[in-house]
Amino acid sequence: MNKNLELFLTFMKIGAFTFGGGYAMIPLIQREVCDNKHWLNEDDILEVVAIAESTPGPVAINAATFVGYKTSGFLGACMATIGVVLPSFLIISLISMILTQFQSIKAVRYAFMGIRAAVLALILKALWMMFKSVKKKKKPFSYAIMGLSLVLTAFLKIDAVFVIIGCGLFGLLWSILNRKEQSNGAD
Repeated sequence: MNKNLELFLTFMKIGAFTFGGGYAMIPLIQREVCDNKHWLNEDDILEVVAIAESTPGPVAINAATFVGYKTSGFLGACMATIGVVLPSFLIISLISMILTQFQSIKAVRYAFMGIRAAVLALILKALWMMFKSVKKKKKPFSYAIMGLSLVLTAFLKIDAVFVIIGCGLFGLLWSILNRKEQSNGAD
């Protein structure tokens, strides 16, 4: 099968069967891209998540674009992005036309409560996958950044954009200092 068509169909399947947005899609993207298709490895998925979170736009779309580009260049990025967006676009268009007729039905409200619970489980799985993937030598540094980010966004209500920029700058500074330390130790 053509790689670009395969990217489109893979991300269309992910987009069609995942509720809850990008973070809920990460475990499915990881399974499809790493385990089933072998297009990327586990380290690549961590890069995908980091880049997808750091760039403007929805995480799922950014991740699909990055995977598509890394797998098959510009056309692959386009096909993966269209694939992940198309199901949501079609479903939301359909739902918006009929939701007002069904929103008072108790079974529909319960169904959405169940979907929210499943989305939370998928997000927690993505968190656990990323938590386990942190390299052993870098764990204290990663844990400190994770904890500080949580405090800044959840308790001090600092905008996540500023926290992401700050963490990126802190990580860059940390790597520069470690590189200097390693080069001084080699002398």
